Amino acid sequence: MKLKQLKSTSQNLKDLFDQNITVKYIAEHFKSFDYFADAPEVMGFMEKSDYDIVGIRKNGSIIGYVKRSDLQDGFCETYILQFDPSEQIPDTTPLIEVLKMLRNRPSLYIVYLNEIVGIVTKGDLQKLPARMWIFSLISLLEMQLLRLIRSFCLNDSWQEHLKQCRLNAAQKVLDDRKNRNENLDLADCLQFCDKRDIILNSSAILKSIEVEKTATKKLLTKAEKIRNKLAHAQDIITGSWPEIAEIVENIETLLNQCEQAKISDSHE
Repeated sequence: MKLKQLKSTSQNLKDLFDQNITVKYIAEHFKSFDYFADAPEVMGFMEKSDYDIVGIRKNGSIIGYVKRSDLQDGFCETYILQFDPSEQIPDTTPLIEVLKMLRNRPSLYIVYLNEIVGIVTKGDLQKLPARMWIFSLISLLEMQLLRLIRSFCLNDSWQEHLKQCRLNAAQKVLDDRKNRNENLDLADCLQFCDKRDIILNSSAILKSIEVEKTATKKLLTKAEKIRNKLAHAQDIITGSWPEIAEIVENIETLLNQCEQAKISDSHE
């Protein structure tokens, strides 16, 4: 059984999220106050609600914002800051682009009908749509790794790249799944770490995807940790931002390289 070509590609995945999953699915309503609101009262609300910023309205429209750290006595109008145009995005902005834009910004403001109506921060990337995107990306990468293993390591020759304990673990999974009448082979029972080690120990595969071994090992190890956190509903942002944004971009690049890998006739 071989996976010469996968029907799902990184472009398919990107198109799915670009066209259907936008920032509006993770954005929060932007809480706002009138410009003559009492600053200490607004600060008290922000502390209670754990808000760092809130919008300021004038004549019914949000005209700026205030930071909790700036507020003292008087009215909110004294502390108004203007929005940076580069931080304003339409509610139709693809979620994938939002992840990249938040890499060097604390927040983005959502515009609908020329009015600021929402806000998105890095914390919102913990929500299901963003987690689905990252998990799907890593899963697709894992599928591509298996395709390359099958293509380059004929007759299960990939086994020479794994320790016996890892082969035993894969065999146990295979035995269990065969008892459930699942039509699989041993390669289907490899874990992410197994596929990583096989790829790293195969000079032919590394050459085909044109990557450096040490850097690829670091990336795949980090990808596995993120995948595990996602699978167990754990926090992926705290203490990992903005590094995780860079990791996701590097995963995209590696996935593209895997998809474009040249497989000679001798390996097919």
